[in-house]
Amino acid sequence: MSDVDRYDAACHAMQSGVAAEHGRGSNDGSPKHLRVGINSAFVGNAAIARLLIEKGVFTLAEYTAAQADEMEREVRRYEERLSAAMGTTVTLS
Repeated sequence: MSDVDRYDAACHAMQSGVAAEHGRGSNDGSPKHLRVGINSAFVGNAAIARLLIEKGVFTLAEYTAAQADEMEREVRRYEERLSAAMGTTVTLS
């Protein structure tokens, strides 16, 4: 599986974790609040990545692999929180 495919799969799994937490009553912000935070994070992340790639600190392929790795870690964090909250093993995909 490519790093892009890994990242996409992990994003979907993380989205399932967010939906599960919301279904359990989580109130982590209004849609406007969340959208502003997401957009700000994307812009900041893109700016840093672009600068570091342009300066030759790492390649786009290395960055893509690191993103997939980190999204998979985020999925594991959701699985752990949901498993603890629900008293059963939760596997997101």
